[in-house]
Amino acid sequence: MKQSMWKNIIAIAIGSAMGTSLRYYLNLVTLTTGYPIGTIVENLGGSMVLGFLTGWFIIKISREWLKVGLGVGLCGGFTTMSTLASDSVFLFLEHTWWLSVVYILVSVGGGIMCALVGYILGQKVGKRQGFKGVQQE
Repeated sequence: MKQSMWKNIIAIAIGSAMGTSLRYYLNLVTLTTGYPIGTIVENLGGSMVLGFLTGWFIIKISREWLKVGLGVGLCGGFTTMSTLASDSVFLFLEHTWWLSVVYILVSVGGGIMCALVGYILGQKVGKRQGFKGVQQE
């Protein structure tokens, strides 16, 4: 494989290890709440960060390994669709249906809003710093 592909794979591996570790720690800290607050924070925060990075990287074109390491790796490892689905089913079966619906609406709607806000902030920060062209590997 090409050297740049290996850089991408290594960056994703490192980013995902960091993101997954942060997600695990946050879940441990919020476990006692009885409500999946940790997953909400992870998914909303991860959406905001990924939106920011997307907006920023559009203005500040950067190395591919950095984009995939932070986006696919860190944000992908930090956020979790499978836990959202599992928590939704748990709330529906073990508590009440409306807690599950509120959880889903806050997670999905809030995630989209956070991604949008992050994207707008990323663009503003990128423009404020001035445009930098593509950096070669």
